[in-house]
Amino acid sequence: MKKVWWVWGVGVFSYLIAVLHRTSFGVSGLSAAERFSISPSVLSTFVVLQIVVYAGMQIPAGVLLDRYGSRVMIAIGAFVMAAAQFTLASTESLPVAIAARVAVGVGDAFTFISVLRLVPQWFPPRQVPLVSQFTGILGQLGQVLSALPFMMLLTNVSWSAAYVSAAALGALACVLALTVVRNAPPGTELVTVSAGARDIGRQIKTAWMRPGTRLGFFSHMGTQFSITTFALLWGVPYLTSAQGLDSATVGSLLTLSVISAIAAGPILGILTGRYPMRRSLLVLAIMTTSAVIWTVVLLRSGPSPLWLLVLLIIVISVGGPGSMIGFDFARTSNPSSSMGTAQGMVNIGGFLATLIVIQVMGVILGRLGGYTFDAFRVAWLVQYPVWILGIAGVLVTRGKARKELIAQGVRIRPLREALRRPRS
Repeated sequence: MKKVWWVWGVGVFSYLIAVLHRTSFGVSGLSAAERFSISPSVLSTFVVLQIVVYAGMQIPAGVLLDRYGSRVMIAIGAFVMAAAQFTLASTESLPVAIAARVAVGVGDAFTFISVLRLVPQWFPPRQVPLVSQFTGILGQLGQVLSALPFMMLLTNVSWSAAYVSAAALGALACVLALTVVRNAPPGTELVTVSAGARDIGRQIKTAWMRPGTRLGFFSHMGTQFSITTFALLWGVPYLTSAQGLDSATVGSLLTLSVISAIAAGPILGILTGRYPMRRSLLVLAIMTTSAVIWTVVLLRSGPSPLWLLVLLIIVISVGGPGSMIGFDFARTSNPSSSMGTAQGMVNIGGFLATLIVIQVMGVILGRLGGYTFDAFRVAWLVQYPVWILGIAGVLVTRGKARKELIAQGVRIRPLREALRRPRS
């Protein structure tokens, strides 16, 4: 096997384990409530805390990535998460558990953009969008590890056994990253940036001022938040309490969501690589169709038929792989020396929107009487301002990005011509 596949494979494995760490506390919620003697409201703060830490660390992680490279960042992220999971395995103190969860969020923030940066360093430009999609898809299989073997250990053995096992996998990812991962192929020189505070501030400002970075930010924001909000917290209560579905049907719909994302990822990757000047059309289509299908569901005065809910799940699930297009905008608009910073900025978009939507929906549900059909019908309306902002941001920054390309001498072909003669 070529070295490129070993490097990429270990990177994907590290990301997969990071997703296991990210989702492990979610599947052990009831056990956590019993172990730490906490109420459901306190338990829910772990979800919000995870998103806050993950989003807040994106720019610092990106700056560090541009300075030290993927190998060090992946290894440190794996080590931090492994140590945090081992701490969770042994503690019964709530403050210590919260601190450990914060550490998981930090290590998680280090991992994804570091793995993603390996792709353009090791693969030809035409393959980058497709390989990036597969990176995201394979990494999300970490949810399967948390839902099956981790949950089995938690249920049938003990809390400590489950979390120690997760910590061991994190330690393995750390060792593999140090021994196998390299920042770039042999003979390729990587440009790093200065670490001074003034230089870092200038680097962050310069990356954000590039239209492609902002285009990626708004693309990620508008495509990812709906399915992330649905999968991370409010989807199951909505389907069970508001739509009246049984647990088996809800489980099937969540499985369908994963399948839909896996199926859509390679298609979007191929289209992104073949029509790089039309990536924003894909983003706008994903945001628009998500808004339309939610409108159809929310206009109904009663629970939706199953076929409509199936269609809803399929459409919004495309937003997961669709958000990867945002990273492609950052990749093609920034030099390698600031790519980590730019991709960190992009990654903030969707998670910041998710955090806001989750919080505001929780407030609305609380004030309207809980998990009722009518309360959810109002709460889901919080999504529309985000879509409006995302679409407006894409349209504005797309125009600026195209003007910049034209000034550089790049010819943007008409859509009909681009479809007839794909770029080689």
